[in-house]
Amino acid sequence: MTQTSQELFSVESFKKHLAIALKAHGEQKTPHGLPYSFHIISVATEVVNSLPAENISSFEADIAIACALLHDVLEDTTYPLLDENLDPIIVEGVKALTKNSTLSKEEQMGDSIARLQKLPRYIQMVKLADRITNLGVPPSHWSKEKMQKYQEEARVIHRELQSPNGVLRYKLEKIISGYNQYYR
Repeated sequence: MTQTSQELFSVESFKKHLAIALKAHGEQKTPHGLPYSFHIISVATEVVNSLPAENISSFEADIAIACALLHDVLEDTTYPLLDENLDPIIVEGVKALTKNSTLSKEEQMGDSIARLQKLPRYIQMVKLADRITNLGVPPSHWSKEKMQKYQEEARVIHRELQSPNGVLRYKLEKIISGYNQYYR
């Protein structure tokens, strides 16, 4: 579909990738018991909200949004995402956003960041948006140590993915600095 110069992204592309994500996640819930669609839409919304501050094309925005909507499919479902007719850069982005389960927990984040650093900044934006979304009120069963570890991982993401997006970087920085309110 042809876009006008005023469109930030393609609504048709958004709907296509959202439909795939909703099918893939099915009845899955967030740690707070909400439909998983809340999480994926929240991550995509963070990306969309940051687009006006970016000098990226609508094609690049579409890729970033698709990656945001699909970012947890490979990691959290058995859905055959790779069977979908997706743009190869979307597949590459989703793979980079997916933790490598063959690595230890300690190695997974560094590996994902290293793979993301090789991809365009508009895909890296998704990692910041995901962590912003995930740094809301933690699940009640998380220990203080788990919260502190998660906050430290967010600091690593913030430090290592420096180029993606000023709006997302600023928001993540603010959320990181206030996150200790949950484990004082």
